[in-house]
Amino acid sequence: MEKHIKAPISKEVSRKLRAGDYVYITGTIYTARDAAHKRMDDVLKNGENLPVDMVGQTIYYMGPSPAREGRPIGSAGPTTASRMDRYAPKLLDLGLTAMIGKGKRSKEVLDAVKRNGSVYFAAVGGAGALLSKCIKTSEVVAYDDLGTEAIRKLYVEDFPVIVVADCEGGYLYESAIKEYKKI
Repeated sequence: MEKHIKAPISKEVSRKLRAGDYVYITGTIYTARDAAHKRMDDVLKNGENLPVDMVGQTIYYMGPSPAREGRPIGSAGPTTASRMDRYAPKLLDLGLTAMIGKGKRSKEVLDAVKRNGSVYFAAVGGAGALLSKCIKTSEVVAYDDLGTEAIRKLYVEDFPVIVVADCEGGYLYESAIKEYKKI
């Protein structure tokens, strides 16, 4: 099924998404990769506030290349999501609604997705130049010293993703294999 949704993504919307849905996101999302996740984890361990309130937010696991003249961002393809697995359950418990990356997730992340009524989307790896065309604005909002791994606030229009893990336990990486074996 194809759906067009607005970001920030409400739990009401995320709870209706199912593994295998094609989704186009329009609105505000944030980027964060390994170094930013580590820094956010340290901030939480120190009892401090995160630079972005996670409630209702979407994190895109991406570190862009430099922007070409006249563009807000360079190539913007997804990075491997499993590198953020040690941090994701805590952020989901703090209200994070969605994550965008590529590749499989751990049982702990999938359990947190279910527990929190959240969703994990996959963006097409290797299509960073095409995906960047959906990004209309990009602004560093935290951890500027991390360079490409700084947290960025993006405004996206019709950003294409596929639901990989939904809050009902649907997990496309398992269900697709089962369907393929039937053929």
